[in-house]
Amino acid sequence: MSIIDAKIEPNNNDKESITMNIKNILSEKVSAAMVAAGLPEGTNPAVSLSNRPNFGDYQANGVMGAAKKLKTNPRELATKVVAELNLEGIASKVELAGPGFINIHLDENWLAAQLNIVAQDDCIGVAQRGVNSGDEQQTVVVDYSAPNLAKEMHVGHLRSTIIGDAVVRALEFRGDKVIRQNHMGDWGTQFGMLIAHLSDKLAGNEVAETALADLENFYREAKIRFDEEEGFADRARADVVKLQSGDEACAKLWQQFIDISITHSEEIYTKLNVSLKRSDIMGESAYNDDLSTVIDELMEQKIAEESQGAKVVFINEMANKDGEAPVFIVQKSGGGFLYATTDLSACRYRSDKLAANRIIIFTDARQALHFKQVEIVARRANFLPETVGYQHCPFGMMMGDDGKPFKTRTGGTIKLAELLDEAVVRAAALIKEKNPEVSDDDLAEISKKVGIGAVKFADLSKNRTSDYIFNWKTMLSFEGATAPYLQYAYSRIQSIFSKANTANSNTETNNAVINIIEPQEKALALKLLQLEDVIDAVISECTPNLLCNYLYELASLYMSFYEACPILKEGISDEVKASRLALCKVIAETLKQGLDILGIETMERM
Repeated sequence: MSIIDAKIEPNNNDKESITMNIKNILSEKVSAAMVAAGLPEGTNPAVSLSNRPNFGDYQANGVMGAAKKLKTNPRELATKVVAELNLEGIASKVELAGPGFINIHLDENWLAAQLNIVAQDDCIGVAQRGVNSGDEQQTVVVDYSAPNLAKEMHVGHLRSTIIGDAVVRALEFRGDKVIRQNHMGDWGTQFGMLIAHLSDKLAGNEVAETALADLENFYREAKIRFDEEEGFADRARADVVKLQSGDEACAKLWQQFIDISITHSEEIYTKLNVSLKRSDIMGESAYNDDLSTVIDELMEQKIAEESQGAKVVFINEMANKDGEAPVFIVQKSGGGFLYATTDLSACRYRSDKLAANRIIIFTDARQALHFKQVEIVARRANFLPETVGYQHCPFGMMMGDDGKPFKTRTGGTIKLAELLDEAVVRAAALIKEKNPEVSDDDLAEISKKVGIGAVKFADLSKNRTSDYIFNWKTMLSFEGATAPYLQYAYSRIQSIFSKANTANSNTETNNAVINIIEPQEKALALKLLQLEDVIDAVISECTPNLLCNYLYELASLYMSFYEACPILKEGISDEVKASRLALCKVIAETLKQGLDILGIETMERM
């Protein structure tokens, strides 16, 4: 057995040690002390990370708010709480600061004990880190990606796809049951136009796969015919009616179009390392048979009413200062249905049939008003019970250097497949420049992981609700908060393991215990044990950028540790060497796990 593979013996008598969430442990302890000091149960302890090490590792600031409510002196109240606070074996020092802040300095031996639990082979990753117990598991329906099958995926689909997938992976890491829903646009009037065009292609002895090889061009051809060719628009409208009425011939053509279009999307998901599968598709067409029922129920409950031949809902909850309520159309005057109708049906399906505790939807910010109105109407109609959480998560746009939506030089929409291919090509050139000796096979694998990872991290690391500037040079840099920097940090640790195994091929260590001696080791221990806090925050607010920030900070701390704390240097004792290698193992596993949640791959060598 090598030093790196040495087992850590767990402390089975310390039940607290298997809970890796420091904030939760401290919150429970401070809450108990507050109650013992006479504060009401449920008083928020307000435990948070300290911004400055000289003020401790964590702070409990809840006394301040409690004292204000009770109209008492916060310093005196904090003194009582500290007197009742039992952090023996957990904190090396607890002190009061200012008007009532409680500063907690954690004990290095306690931190090391927590890391030694994490470092066990069977505790790394999901086994002990972040997983809910069964009775806390939620069923979460996540609606993301949702491309329009009439066209190829473009850069506008990137954010929904990768932000949604990162949140899905975080939910599954925590132990929730996740139901992915890819609400693809596969219905509507445009499909009559496409069916008519495909019908003519097949009549001319073309094969469907060949005709639809370039979806963008196919759509363009059909649109030109619709706008300019006499009689074609009437045929297209007639085909829509036939399709919606269940005509077999139209349905067959529609299915051919859908199957080939989905294949295009699947290729993108594979390139992006996104977990969506064909079985996750629940397109607009899936709700078609339920739409009339939705309208009937809204009318029966007097939620919807007729107005100028259409069926509408007045959203009184959003009335302006003059009392004028927005109008939410649920059925057109001609009897046609809208996105609103489909989304209301989806609410009912997800809460009833899928038994969702929480529904999360990712779209761009322009649809925020629509989904707010959907929620209001669905709640009124009880399609969406109050017990079901409903969270629309809007996101900003990807912008070019000119501050405008990212486009080609000619102003056209950039296909997502082309953007990803370019990322891989650019990554390959950089890697070849840094390592001219790399083999072609290794170059292909590394450049794919680096290029795709760079695009994803550049997007995911930005605040979800903000627009951001797309910049090749920044995202592919091996310095700063980028995927290449994190991937390099991981591979650098792997190279240390490789050197250690070579140098110690005949060495066996049964108990590679992590000891915290240097400040850099303590900083790493604190950061490593914050993973669950970060994951919980990502899940709560659907903000993967928090995990990106965490991983960058962890990698930066590792680089400082690497410079200050020699591992394989001559003269380092076997005990210290084994401790630092075990610490490196936890760092590597955490980087790998975190990047995996983001859907970014790692590699042993770069």
